[in-house]
Amino acid sequence: MEINLRHDKTHKHFERISGRVKWMNILIKNAIILPLAEEDTPLEDMRVAVEKNVIKYIGEIPADFAAEKVIDAKGGLLMPGLVDAHTHVAMSLLRNYADDLPLMEWLRTRIWPAEEKLTGEDVYWGSLLGMAELIKSGVTCFSDMYFFMEQTARAVEEAGIRAVLARGLMDSDEGGEKRIQEAINFYESWNNGAGGRIRVMAGPHSPYTCSPKYLSRVIELAKELDTGIHIHISESAHEVEQSFNKYGKSPVRHLHDLGMFDVPTVAAHCVHLCDDDIDILAENNVSIVYNPTSNLKLANGFAPVEKMRKKGVNVALGTDGPSSNNNLNMFEEIHIAAVINKSVNNDATSVPAVFAVKMATVNGAKALGMDEEIGSIEIGKKADLIIIDTHKPHFCPGHNAISALAYSAQAADVKTVIADGEIVMEDYEIKTIDIERIMFEAERIARNLFSK
Repeated sequence: MEINLRHDKTHKHFERISGRVKWMNILIKNAIILPLAEEDTPLEDMRVAVEKNVIKYIGEIPADFAAEKVIDAKGGLLMPGLVDAHTHVAMSLLRNYADDLPLMEWLRTRIWPAEEKLTGEDVYWGSLLGMAELIKSGVTCFSDMYFFMEQTARAVEEAGIRAVLARGLMDSDEGGEKRIQEAINFYESWNNGAGGRIRVMAGPHSPYTCSPKYLSRVIELAKELDTGIHIHISESAHEVEQSFNKYGKSPVRHLHDLGMFDVPTVAAHCVHLCDDDIDILAENNVSIVYNPTSNLKLANGFAPVEKMRKKGVNVALGTDGPSSNNNLNMFEEIHIAAVINKSVNNDATSVPAVFAVKMATVNGAKALGMDEEIGSIEIGKKADLIIIDTHKPHFCPGHNAISALAYSAQAADVKTVIADGEIVMEDYEIKTIDIERIMFEAERIARNLFSK
């Protein structure tokens, strides 16, 4: 099939806002700020001013700043919005459907057959369902790989949050060429779409679903489009064994030799790595996305997070899809990431609380190439902010805010969410999308899907 790569960028998407105000000057007062910039120490009784979609002032606010909206944090914790660096949000439709199975059996016998029946409209409603959950748990940016991605982009546009999206690619069947053309079309239609909130990457699924020839084509495509790659790597021991049997090398070495790491790469999972693999990832500035709940649930093992951290690898955090998790609760991921590695490494200092929180903020932004824009609270960065309601028993007494986030906080503590300067949730109420309608449609789709 001939690949049609057009270079005109005349097709643009704009915000579709039905009767809602997107940007206004916002003043947040009485907040404990956790900047997660150069200094990790919380700043008490602070003010932050947002002008349009940018953080304009921190601390002293000029008298002439005209706030159109004042939010009283009431001593709550103001922090950067969380970044879910690897997920498949539309798989919320498959939540609690296929559980207690090993990875390949789970994929081949339950997930892939069900996904073959999904339509674009199904993916749209499944994506909205996932985004409602993301917003409720304080996620303002997520990275997703799936199919019918234009429908996920449509949902992102309406939900108001930020996303890095990739059309999943594989050539393990006859549809490989068609998927590449769909990826090109998706990039041309949606990269920098939704007012700049959507970025598009290339998304080869994995080394075991993509042939070397196909992977090489995807690498060249990413270079042509000047974008990054999002891929699953070394998720299971079976995958690594298969790679050695087929190529005589690990998946990481295999992809390195193909030239993938010449392109900015986001590598999901990376559970089964040898020291040589970690060195390759470090030397090539590959960002890893750790998915502790999914890895635990599918019995895939424990990613060597501490080893990667000490080697200087950027380790971000993700939920994976809500069918292998089975939720999109990033506070749960922070908690598990902080505690499980201590036990695995027999070291109470392994993956300290501050690193776990940074995996879900600063490191996630860096993995997605957005650390100059989001991931910390700094003047000039985009206003992706969340307020945590700390006036609850499990936050009391308030000895250490970082520890509280890693070991005590719950997704249900997220009170207010601002994404790209827009208030998408206030006082626990989502403002941009209709949760009741979304859940109704998701239930309807699920009934119809599994009756087939």
